[in-house]
Amino acid sequence: MNVRPKLRFLPKHGARVKSGSPWAYSNEVVMDRATKALTPGSLVDLLDDKGADLAVAYFNPHSLIAARVLSRDKATAIDTEFFRDRFERAEALRRKFFAKPFYRLIHAEADACPGLVIDRFGDVFVAQSGTAGMDLAEPHWLQALKDEFKPRAIIVKNSAPARAHEGLKEDIRVAHGEADAVHVEEAGVRHRVDPLTGQKTGWFFDQADNRAFLVGLAKGATLLDAYSYIGPLALGALKAGAKSVVMLDSSQAALDAAAETADAHELGDRCEVRRCDVLQELEELRPSDERFDIVACDPPPFVRSKKDLESGARGYRKLARLAAPLVTPGGFLALSSCSHAVDAARFQTECAHGIARAGRTARMIRAAGAAPDHPVHPMLPETAYLKSLVYQLD
Repeated sequence: MNVRPKLRFLPKHGARVKSGSPWAYSNEVVMDRATKALTPGSLVDLLDDKGADLAVAYFNPHSLIAARVLSRDKATAIDTEFFRDRFERAEALRRKFFAKPFYRLIHAEADACPGLVIDRFGDVFVAQSGTAGMDLAEPHWLQALKDEFKPRAIIVKNSAPARAHEGLKEDIRVAHGEADAVHVEEAGVRHRVDPLTGQKTGWFFDQADNRAFLVGLAKGATLLDAYSYIGPLALGALKAGAKSVVMLDSSQAALDAAAETADAHELGDRCEVRRCDVLQELEELRPSDERFDIVACDPPPFVRSKKDLESGARGYRKLARLAAPLVTPGGFLALSSCSHAVDAARFQTECAHGIARAGRTARMIRAAGAAPDHPVHPMLPETAYLKSLVYQLD
């Protein structure tokens, strides 16, 4: 076994990692010349301030999150078998919740693979590495995917902005096989997705349960789907018997894909797509006569870092204020936030104020997070990033 470098906590530091946190920050560990010279992503033995072994981690001297724990057992080898074990356990959990192989297989720290995300589209897997450690480990986790699932294709979609904090560049490619046609099935609709050029991995599995809830309300209803992307909510609602849907998005490519899927399922006659600035379109709809039984708003993050918190939080208030007037009396308003820096209480407060400023009264009937294929690490509450609220409006 190769001898790993030692990374030691400073005196009176390390309590969080001892208590189960998988992260050690750069101001908590000894950063001497030898440590700073380590290759970003190098494996290290993480020691407490007395020199006792705590964990095996990977280390980046250039990142605020300096070390990320892979195993609490010093004897663990971080190799292909390590990742096969992680993937087997993650797959066994997903099988308890999903009848078909469309879900997030690996959700970073919560699945004991810090910095790695893998979405499964049947026999095609889309992986995102956000750290130097997972970039260096790529040969191992790629081989583990091949061994465990015999995939038709594996796509590497390393495009997350967080890579910049690790000193990493964007890296998008087909790493294995051929990804000529990638599909996902949801709510009785088969969507073609484009992991190479689409948003994130090509799909948003985290909202699946929240979409299913709204689809359950859709029979005979009219729906406005703001920030619709390629139409998982709107087309699922039509399949469930919605009277009509209007999709709003700024991406013409996403709307074209949604329209193509609608036509393929003979839903196009009840479906309208509008390319627009969504907030501006909501503003312009208010004086019109258009009203909807369900209005759903799932925007991109308004708050990307803590410095944007106040302005971004006001953005959610504005969104609620603009969307609420478009809901028919007795109808439903669904509002979501994927901004990790906005906690659930703040998001609820901003939405409530926005609805009130629109002159509507309401009752909240559902507050939820991500689907179970996006588990939360219990010592990283900030990873509970998704908030979804549904109100009935008077």
